[in-house]
Amino acid sequence: MKSSTENKIKGKLHESKGKAKQVAGVVTDNPKLQSEGELEELRGKLQQQLGEIGKKLEK
Repeated sequence: MKSSTENKIKGKLHESKGKAKQVAGVVTDNPKLQSEGELEELRGKLQQQLGEIGKKLEK
């Protein structure tokens, strides 16, 4: 698997995990968990963008 595709997949996974953590943080009234979720979601979005850039550079 190409690294660009791998980055996109891993990024989507981190984004999903981040959203789940945010919801869990809200439900349990845990601001730290909610913040961790926001950070992980952002990390996932950035990793997906890295995958998009890599895909364009491979062409």
